Order: sequence, then structure tokens, then C-alpha cells
Amino acid sequence: MAHLRLKLNAAATEDWLATLSTEFPDTTFNVSATIPTDNGLLGIVEVRLPDGEGIVSDIKAISEVESCKLLHTDDQMVVFQFTSRMTKSYNALISSEIVPQYPVRLHDGWYSAQLTASQEHLSGYLDELSAVGIPYEIVSLTHSYHPNDVLTKRQWQVITEAVECGYYEASRRCTLAELAETFEINKSSMSKLLQRAEKRIVTEFVAEAST
Repeated sequence: MAHLRLKLNAAATEDWLATLSTEFPDTTFNVSATIPTDNGLLGIVEVRLPDGEGIVSDIKAISEVESCKLLHTDDQMVVFQFTSRMTKSYNALISSEIVPQYPVRLHDGWYSAQLTASQEHLSGYLDELSAVGIPYEIVSLTHSYHPNDVLTKRQWQVITEAVECGYYEASRRCTLAELAETFEINKSSMSKLLQRAEKRIVTEFVAEAST
């Protein structure tokens, strides 16, 4: 799986919430949840502002917003729930079949999100952002692998046993014959099994490094 951290300027495409955040450039909006509905989008947002009723009134006046409800307010924080028309930035997520990791941070028009998906889905998402004209910046891109994504179950068992028994150490505490005996196969079969597993590991490592 690939793990992408990126920033995107949703205010550039008239995303109403992103545009609203530009009116409070020193304030961070934390989007706790966004859910697509039959008619658009449902969201819950937390903002560190003292005037909860004021910002809710401002939001209700926005044409894209269908409703806005104050869930919590005190002298430091506001939590509100909204329903609105679908935004281009969220529609790009839906088209790519990706769910962000919440909360998603919004500051001065820019969303900062963490996404986990296949490389193919993430590439599709970035293509969607480009297609609708949403500027973005990639903060980091990393990959993680489950052993089953690279090796067969048998190869994983052999490789882990080889490491644990010291086969790959400089002094080689375990010989190929001893390793083969552990799995009740001959030396030739063990050698071929190790070579296939090692080839997969090295090939995947080089591909990842190239990416």
C-alpha cells in the first residue's frame, strides 16, 4: 500500500469551506468527517474560534450550503455540522475510491490530508485533481508491504527461518544443508527456493527505490 501526504488548494476551485477558511487565515479548521449523500455532502468541522453562532450564520448565507447546525460552542471552540452541494475536491476522492484519514486539516484555503491506498488509486486521484484544476503539493509518499504482497507463504517461511538461524550472517551460523533439513527438502530445492525469494525481494526494493 502507498501512503500519501499532500496539500491541496481547494479555494482555487471555489470550494466554499476552503474559501471560508481564507477569511480566517490564522485559524485552523479540522474536518472530522465528510460523507457523501444523495444530494451532496454532509460534514462535521471543528474550528478554534470564540464566536460559534457568528460563523454558523455566515455559513448559512453561503449559496452552496443547504443547512448548518451548531453542535458545540464555548469560548475557544466551535463544532458545526453542514450539508452542502458536492465539492470538486471531495468528488475527486469519490471518483478515485479513496477515503482520507480524519481529521483533515484546513488552513487558509489549503487542505492537508493523509491518504492510504494502492499506487494505482493514488495516481488516479492526483490525475483527478489536475483534471479539475486543483493545485496540490506532495508532502511525502511512502510504501508499506505485507509479506504476502511480495512473497509466497512458503518463501516467507524460508526467508524468515534463514534470517533467524543466521544463514545470512557473515559467519553463517546455519548452512544451506541445515536449512534444507529444517524444511525436509534437498539442498538443490532449498537453493532454488531462496533464489526465487531473494529475486522477488531485490526486484521489489529496486522498483520502490526507483519510484
